[in-house]
Amino acid sequence: MGGRRGFDVCDYVAEVMGAGDKAILYVGCDSQNYRSYTVYVTTVVFRYPGSGAHVIYRKEKVPRIEDMWTKLWGETTRSVDVAIYLKDRGIIVDSIDLDFNSDQSHQSHKLVSASVGYVESMGFVANVKPTILPAISAADMLC
Repeated sequence: MGGRRGFDVCDYVAEVMGAGDKAILYVGCDSQNYRSYTVYVTTVVFRYPGSGAHVIYRKEKVPRIEDMWTKLWGETTRSVDVAIYLKDRGIIVDSIDLDFNSDQSHQSHKLVSASVGYVESMGFVANVKPTILPAISAADMLC
């Protein structure tokens, strides 16, 4: 998960998907607050059943966002934006992983309904915790 090679995400995804390997494509985003800024990491994960995964990502630093709703909604919109960008270029995203928990004991539960509704209204499948989410796991490690 290292490297700084710049590329167009659509061209890269098309190249990887066109290589003949069957991959399941996930998109997700996670964020973390630091001193004076918030870091968002948006991932595209190529999962090869039985063979592992390949991850590409974008890391973005913005002024610190204190409000939980605003910060987490930013994760949702970044994920949807990437998925739409790919879809508009003929690339099928299998699902968007959201870093929210359906368990009501977690604060992120408050955004599940709105975020899942938004993702699904845009024509994508949404996944939330406690399901294992490859795109969120990768984004979390990179944050």
